[in-house]
Formats: sequence, C-alpha cells, structure tokens
Amino acid sequence: MSGANADNNILTRWWEALKRRSALYAMGSLVGVGVITGVVFWGGFNTAMEATNQEAFCISCHEMEENVYREYKDTIHYNNRSGVRATCPDCHVPNEWTHKVVRKIQASKELYGKVMGTIDTPEKFEAKRLTLAQREWNRMKKTDSRECRNCHDYNSMDYTKQGRRGRTMHIEGFDAEKTCIDCHKGIAHSLPAMIEVDPSAAMGDGRRH
Repeated sequence: MSGANADNNILTRWWEALKRRSALYAMGSLVGVGVITGVVFWGGFNTAMEATNQEAFCISCHEMEENVYREYKDTIHYNNRSGVRATCPDCHVPNEWTHKVVRKIQASKELYGKVMGTIDTPEKFEAKRLTLAQREWNRMKKTDSRECRNCHDYNSMDYTKQGRRGRTMHIEGFDAEKTCIDCHKGIAHSLPAMIEVDPSAAMGDGRRH
C-alpha cells in the first residue's frame, strides 16, 4: 500500500505541475495574442486617422471641393512667395494626439450631414455659411487659435517688417489679449453675410487674404 500511495503522490505532483505549466503557457499565449491584437488595432487606427487627416480626404466630397476649397485656392495660405502651404488639416485639425481624437469624434457628425444632403448644393451651403463659420470661429476662439499658432508665433514677429496697419493691429490686439481668429476671420474663406457679425472683426473688411 505504501508503494501504491507513493506512486499516486508522484502522479499527483506531476499532474499538478503539468497543470501549472499549461496554465502559464495559456496565460503567455493570451498575453501574446493580446499584444499582437493591440499592435494591429493601434496600427490600423492610426493609419485610418492619418488617412482622414489629408487634404485629399477633406475635399473628396463635392461639398468641400466646390465651396471652401475653391475659395482657399485664391488665398495666401494656398499660394505665396515663401512656398509654404497651409492645408485643410493644418488649420482645422489639432496636432496633439488627444485633441486630434476629440476633434475627429466631433467631426463625425458631418457624416450625418453628408448622408442627409445638408449642404450638397452651393445654395444650401450659402444658406448655412454663417452657422458653419460661427461654429468654427467659436472652436478656434476656445482653443486660443491653437492651430494658427502651429505656424504663427507672435513672439517671433518682427514688427519692423510689417505694414503700418498690420503692426498697429497686432500690437493693440496682443495687448488686449485677443487671439488670431478675433481679427482674421476672412483669412482663408469668404465671409458669410455679415448680418450678425461685426465687420470690423474681419481683417480687411471682409476681403480674403
């Protein structure tokens, strides 16, 4: 009996060790699969994020291509002496990842507008222009014109190279703690009918620059 008990004890210990090893292998496999899945998901997510962060994507729908993109091509942000071009995402999408994700989520409601044909004709777009513009102005105001400041830093401005009016407006504006969009509402797109907007708030009295 003692020999049989000893054999049973050995088998029991061996089986328990095997189960522990199998559990470790199973846990390791789960971790490995999780890591691989996470990498694939993260890579796919970032690829999709960057794909939707290109100007070609922004103007892939005719609503944008036929309206704001055509206006933008006549501005200094598109064609200028320095050759530096600010594209749609440069002005409308944050660089910092967290803010970018939030902005993408907010922009997802535009899919509804696309499906419903909210601004699918120039006439519909013009009817909505003021609402769309004010929404974007308010967003930029809340972020202190964050996207503008990716390229424009007032601490680096050389006032001696600016025109008299621009120099005066910049100095007065910065002293009053104004942000870029307070004065440059017509910088890249045509201004809406200024019924509810102070014309003096748009640099150049409504002209695009």
